[in-house]
Amino acid sequence: MEETLHERAEEGSVTCDSPGANVVEVLKKKVFEGGEVTREEALALAAVTDKAVLYEAAGEIRDRFAGRYFDTCSIVNARSGRCSENCKWCSQSVVFKTHVREYELIDEGSCLELARLNARYGIDKFSFVTSGRSLSDKNIDRLCDYARKIRAELGIKLCASMGLLGREQLLRLKEAGITRYHCNLESSRRFFPTLCTSHTMDEKIETIRAAQEVGMEVCSGGIIGMGEAMEDRVDLALTVRGLGVKSIPVNVLNPIPGTPLEGTPPLADEEVLTTVAVFRFINPDAFLRFAGGRMLIAHIEEEAIRAGINSAILGDMLTTVGSKVVEDMEKVKRLGFTTIDNGERGVREF
Repeated sequence: MEETLHERAEEGSVTCDSPGANVVEVLKKKVFEGGEVTREEALALAAVTDKAVLYEAAGEIRDRFAGRYFDTCSIVNARSGRCSENCKWCSQSVVFKTHVREYELIDEGSCLELARLNARYGIDKFSFVTSGRSLSDKNIDRLCDYARKIRAELGIKLCASMGLLGREQLLRLKEAGITRYHCNLESSRRFFPTLCTSHTMDEKIETIRAAQEVGMEVCSGGIIGMGEAMEDRVDLALTVRGLGVKSIPVNVLNPIPGTPLEGTPPLADEEVLTTVAVFRFINPDAFLRFAGGRMLIAHIEEEAIRAGINSAILGDMLTTVGSKVVEDMEKVKRLGFTTIDNGERGVREF
């Protein structure tokens, strides 16, 4: 990276010894010209001391490659608790005593009513989220039936997050009208085994690729604030870029009592905003999505949007409290975004 930046320094007065505005401008220009930010360059961005310049540039990249459309979605906790996996952050695992509410599957009436509510709010997508390593064929069939009824009545776009499913199961979801599949990688390949030993990142990637093979879009990101380093966040952003993922949730750890991460100290505001900005440099045209832990960073949400966020999960987040939908919609519009997809996203000339 040093040779690259020093070569560019001849044109733009960049020095690698003191990362700052020049590094940001050089790499913004690289992205604008269609280049991809490397791992070393991303870490140089994270080290920039003038954060305001970094955040502003990330926002400009977002505007150029993704426009001013703000994508919204909501989730229904379709199956709660009883998960066999040992993910250290999660309240749904049977391994930890978290006193989370448990049920096998939401009933059809409740699910359809939630979908109707979200459609009335103008939320773009509605996602079925189930606990567990995967979902039984019986429950997949039931949720596919729900999906067909929701599509027929409301026309709202549908997503699903149902664990480590195989190609045939994913195809059934797609045929029922579910067009996007969610499977978070959570963190870097290096750090993931310290968080979960009951399944691997490779198994997650296999599911992501299977979803893509059957023609589904993919949503995959991670959680920050679990003790990982900035290098791990950069590696996660690079991995999802390599997989062609265009919807990337950025969750902020909400430590749940009873889980191994319950005492984890919160990230500094600057760390959150810097992570968002670096993710945007690496994934210029993706939806960077506010997700879990939003209430912990409510005081910097507008700054995060200016630094590159352009989508959000609205409403409640599985087993924790989410955000107020109407207030969110008003905030997004006040910041100059539209929540109506007019099909004009993409690279624009300035």
